[in-house]
Amino acid sequence: MAARGVLRTVAGGSHLFYCPGCRGMHRVGPGWSFNGDYDRPTFQPSVLVQGVEDLTDEEHGRVMAGEAVAPRPFVCHSFVTDGRIQFLTDSTHALAGQTVDLAPAGGET
Repeated sequence: MAARGVLRTVAGGSHLFYCPGCRGMHRVGPGWSFNGDYDRPTFQPSVLVQGVEDLTDEEHGRVMAGEAVAPRPFVCHSFVTDGRIQFLTDSTHALAGQTVDLAPAGGET
């Protein structure tokens, strides 16, 4: 894996970018078009990441005590255009509906 501009490149032709909404990396694979600009990338189509949120410490304690805890689904849906992430309103994190600059690949904040 190598940092280049605001992206990290990985084997198989994929790219990673840091998502400040999820506070983690998102992978964009060969199925997306890429404009070739590592400082101001554009990917098409949109990037959709779905899953479940990690347990909080309190929830972990409840699970360990035998209590059932319902998983909390999350969605991060965005367009990456000219080095900016436009978070769509179906995203479940605090940046839903906002547009922010991509952070440098080696410098997540």
